[in-house]
Amino acid sequence: MGKTTLLKACTTAVLFAATLAVAAYVFCKYQLHSNYINVKDDAYVLIVKPGTSLQQFANQLQRENLFDFPVCLRCYGIMKNRATLLKAGEYSVENGMNAKQLFNKVIDGKVNQYHFAIIEGWTTAKVLNALHQHPKIKHTLAGLSQEQIIHQLQIPVTHLEGVFLPDTYYFTSGTSDVEFLRRAYNSMQLRLRFAWDTRSPDCILDNPYDALILASIIEKESAYHAEYPEISGVYQRRLIKKMRLQADPTIIYGLGSSYSGKITKSDLQLDTPYNTYTRAGLPPTPIAAPSMRAIYAALNPQPGDSLYFVAGEDGKHVFSKDLKGHNTAVNANIRLN
Repeated sequence: MGKTTLLKACTTAVLFAATLAVAAYVFCKYQLHSNYINVKDDAYVLIVKPGTSLQQFANQLQRENLFDFPVCLRCYGIMKNRATLLKAGEYSVENGMNAKQLFNKVIDGKVNQYHFAIIEGWTTAKVLNALHQHPKIKHTLAGLSQEQIIHQLQIPVTHLEGVFLPDTYYFTSGTSDVEFLRRAYNSMQLRLRFAWDTRSPDCILDNPYDALILASIIEKESAYHAEYPEISGVYQRRLIKKMRLQADPTIIYGLGSSYSGKITKSDLQLDTPYNTYTRAGLPPTPIAAPSMRAIYAALNPQPGDSLYFVAGEDGKHVFSKDLKGHNTAVNANIRLN
């Protein structure tokens, strides 16, 4: 075979190979763009495990009937230099998206976000129980004592009540309860430090933890946020005058599971660390998770002279500056009910 003939043959082969490559590229591009995903379940979730390779991912899409041309996806990933950028997690698959969009979603790590809310006024026991029921949380703390949980969390507290910020938290599947609670604790510490640093000169509390304690009582006393600063003022004036707080929510917390649903005379006389009728000052710990509204109220008490309050017919409170006015408000409330 002469040189000219050999050159022509090589040129032909190169052109043929180039044509095939272009044809393959056009075919793959068409398939990646034009094969729209059709899933029966609108909440279909694709789970990409840690360490999944591009080939394994392409084969997984074929196996789950999401894309029938895995070689096209592999070629696309290699050509775009994205073969090693897959991110593990759970991904929503929507009808109408194509394979390229799904692939890019996984490359970008747009994993599903789940949520869990810590509700204002919840006790830590209720937080832990609700967290344990969440299907997307990795559970590691079930059955552990409070001391063991604190050890696992590695946070500088001796009691867990009131230290987790009420909020709605978003997280990815597989987040552990330890990670979640550390985040809620750190969020509370961050917000509490800021609130403490901007507290009113009228605030008599000694430290941020006392603010948490008082805020938790305020949180449980009223469903009307507008009353929070006034309730805070009442309690701080009582503390100044060395009067006992006589806060019913602390009685209920101290009774625990023995609380019958109504505070009795014997309940008021039963001395527990949380009985603010028998003991002076603040209780030893918060009694629930206080909202930031309650914390700001604890640190910014409303000036005034009221020392008592009682819930009225509509749930709002009647405030009085002396015992005579308070007894009148109590008797009026009794008649209304």
